[in-house]
Amino acid sequence: MTHQEILRKVEWKDLRKLSFREMLIENNLTIPWFVGSMLLAYFEYYLLALPFSAFFFLTALRQVHNGFHNALGTNKFLTWLSLYINSILMMVSIHAVKFNHIRHHKYCLGEDDYEGKAAGMSWYGAILYGPVHMFLIHKVTLQIGNKNYRRNVILELVSIVAFASLVFYFQIHFLMYHIIVMILGEFLMAFFAVWTVHHDTHEHPEFARTQRSDWKNKLTFSMFYHLEHHLFPAVPTIKLPELARRIDDALPEIEKKSTF
Repeated sequence: MTHQEILRKVEWKDLRKLSFREMLIENNLTIPWFVGSMLLAYFEYYLLALPFSAFFFLTALRQVHNGFHNALGTNKFLTWLSLYINSILMMVSIHAVKFNHIRHHKYCLGEDDYEGKAAGMSWYGAILYGPVHMFLIHKVTLQIGNKNYRRNVILELVSIVAFASLVFYFQIHFLMYHIIVMILGEFLMAFFAVWTVHHDTHEHPEFARTQRSDWKNKLTFSMFYHLEHHLFPAVPTIKLPELARRIDDALPEIEKKSTF
């Protein structure tokens, strides 16, 4: 079954629109986790801060991922601002990530899919590849991205360097903790955001892995509905559980490889 046939069989266009409540959720999901991690780190409860930092990273990834696909329900400037602010907080140029993610959808697991390189590796190879992955997505964007992408990447990288320089110069320990944890998170992106959802899918790369366990999807904030996302990238994350139900009803024959 082709992608176009799937698009015709599943009702999905109504899922693109967010209610005001859903828009608030998608744009503010990171705040409690960020505040919690910063408060705990400020009082030097670093081990207690770690899960809050991990969930901040995950929810920020969800937020910017929706931003990549114009699925935050906000205007162009506010979407850009979300990507810019999260670049500084996550210690990576989010526009570089966006450029490679859009190419990932276009060339999924092909030669020109730089984001998807880790999918063909072993799990431990994807982990070791993590730092190379982060370097490569910036390098590729600066080399072949258009003027707007290059300008945004440079702005974000300069802002990140300025932020980190101030934090380490003034020895602001809770922010030093945050920076270190975010960099470690970025180094694991090739494993968590690529390998887990795409390994062993090269024969049919459009059919990524997915997750059908309710508690696992709650724990991961619905970020592993990846089959659904690749088939319908315009659908916001908050709508993916409903989209998954519609796909199961309309196309029960589609193979659904589990993420974990």
